[in-house]
Amino acid sequence: MSEPATLRLGGTTVAWYDDGAALEPPLAPRPHLHPVRTLAGTTVTDACPADHRWHLGVSVAIQDVDRTNFWGGRTYVRDHGYQWLGDHGRVIRGEWLERAADHLEERLDWLGRDGSVLLTEHRTLRASAMPVPGAWRLDLTFTLRNATGHAIELGSPATNGRDRAGYGGFFWRLPAHDGSLGVFTAGASGEDAVHGTVSGWIAVTAADQAGREWSVVVEHGGEPSAWDPWFVRVAGYPGIGAALAWAAPVSLDAGDEMRRSFRAVIVDAKAVDTARVELWLRRARL
Repeated sequence: MSEPATLRLGGTTVAWYDDGAALEPPLAPRPHLHPVRTLAGTTVTDACPADHRWHLGVSVAIQDVDRTNFWGGRTYVRDHGYQWLGDHGRVIRGEWLERAADHLEERLDWLGRDGSVLLTEHRTLRASAMPVPGAWRLDLTFTLRNATGHAIELGSPATNGRDRAGYGGFFWRLPAHDGSLGVFTAGASGEDAVHGTVSGWIAVTAADQAGREWSVVVEHGGEPSAWDPWFVRVAGYPGIGAALAWAAPVSLDAGDEMRRSFRAVIVDAKAVDTARVELWLRRARL
């Protein structure tokens, strides 16, 4: 097992990047960020939690890529619900393209059950300081390319028949908290109201079980990322994502690419309202 790479700002490590190679096949092994921490050291991710062991910090995960499960766990089958199918793929590192204290860039291979490459991915991760006390910025960009000789589809439980379950793509599993977790966008507040909506950003805020307050704000990095609805879970488990295939699968012809980018602001404070969040985001863009 290789040592995780890290993202550091000054002398502070703010995120660890695990290649996922030691994970069991049903978890859809893949690179992921965990733990991600505030500057004060509060952890704002979870990985392999008891309720969904295949949730891996901050990752890129898709449940249906040409009938291979790169999300982990059971696969949603139309008219039959979730089933254990043994259809899990894995994402492995092809090569590092750059590895610096605050910047990681790599090529990844998405391998099907038979070891064939279905997708290649170019991923960049960057940590940046911000002119806000107790805040830093994480940028994640990924480009997926169809590496097969035929057209493929990227789908979700929703595209296979489960209503409002279009998860897949960028996903952030949030940590255990004190029960106060709130989620909102510029136009909606609460799990039911935000889930499935399209908005430029989404904010989650809570305190950990020791009472330390934190916030994570995720902003779309422009089109086409901005078209993806937000996927939200609070009551069942804490997690947010941008739904790549909310209602219809994404089709990629042989050699075609698709790109998504996101900016996250991680803060040692509660996001009390929309004005506070938008101030943080303006300063993150400086």
